[in-house]
Amino acid sequence: MTKLPPKLESPVPVGVIGAGYYLPERILTNKDLEQMVDTSDEWIVERTGIHERRIAPPEMSTSDMGVLAAKAALRNAGLTGNDIDMIICATVTPDMMFPSTACFIQRGIEARESFAFDITAACTGFIYALATAYAYLASGYVHNVLVVAAEKLSAFTDYEDRNTCVLFGDGAGAVVLSKINKPGHGIIDFILESDGRLANLLQVPAGGSRTPASTSSIGERMHYISMEGREVFKFAVTAMKRTTVRIAERNGIKAEDIRWLIPHQANKRIIDAAAEALGLDASRIHFNIHKYGNMSAASTAVGLAEVVLNNGLKDGDIVLMVAFGAGMTWGSVLIKW
Repeated sequence: MTKLPPKLESPVPVGVIGAGYYLPERILTNKDLEQMVDTSDEWIVERTGIHERRIAPPEMSTSDMGVLAAKAALRNAGLTGNDIDMIICATVTPDMMFPSTACFIQRGIEARESFAFDITAACTGFIYALATAYAYLASGYVHNVLVVAAEKLSAFTDYEDRNTCVLFGDGAGAVVLSKINKPGHGIIDFILESDGRLANLLQVPAGGSRTPASTSSIGERMHYISMEGREVFKFAVTAMKRTTVRIAERNGIKAEDIRWLIPHQANKRIIDAAAEALGLDASRIHFNIHKYGNMSAASTAVGLAEVVLNNGLKDGDIVLMVAFGAGMTWGSVLIKW
């Protein structure tokens, strides 16, 4: 997409009032993977920046992790489930085809007064979900929105494929969004883009209506993540650089104005390229890829929650979030604290 929708003019002040995250206890290190496939710690770190990732136990579902992150966000917001009007869950690893993972989260936090649905935009899912929540809040239709991004990618990772199994981990992040009494603050702009012509680059080929589960699809390992790594890397570098520069330029934001860049954690080289395009110092980039790997939509959600809870954001701080994912999708969100 080359033509962008107009930026938000006089945006309604919608901000984050609570954040939380959950990460499974089990750590899968690069040394562990050396015992599983033909790879090495040096090879993985050099090409991705990943040292380890978290893996959920077999009995834990995506929604279980989402509930734990959601409860943490609610506690930090000083709210209960009954205060929530709307729940959005960004995920590509749902508990099942239906009902939505968001409905399981709704049950888990006892949010009886809300409605719930999922968003599937892969690694860009949390960005899409924040923009969707903003629209509902700005319209006045709802007052408090819970946005969760949760992924159990280990359930869809082929641990015989050395090119993909080194990348992915599990986790969940959540925020509560509400209108705030601070004009000019909160979500001040977002850019959402996609290009379905590139859908074949990153996918789980089977399990849907196109290729239902069968003995053949299981035997051919079609229910695992399939990725054209080189092409995805080239696309990601271009998309991440372009969307970060575009949203900064159209809002008059310079590198020195950005307190934190929170990028999708897919590959350290991709993150470095986006930061370089902005002229942003590494000290202002939130990294967790070395600890968690790529958690798809949960990467930016966990990143935002870590920044909110651990980095002491001050009034007026600018946070820029950017992501790309399967679809292909990409986008960015600009937030003023």
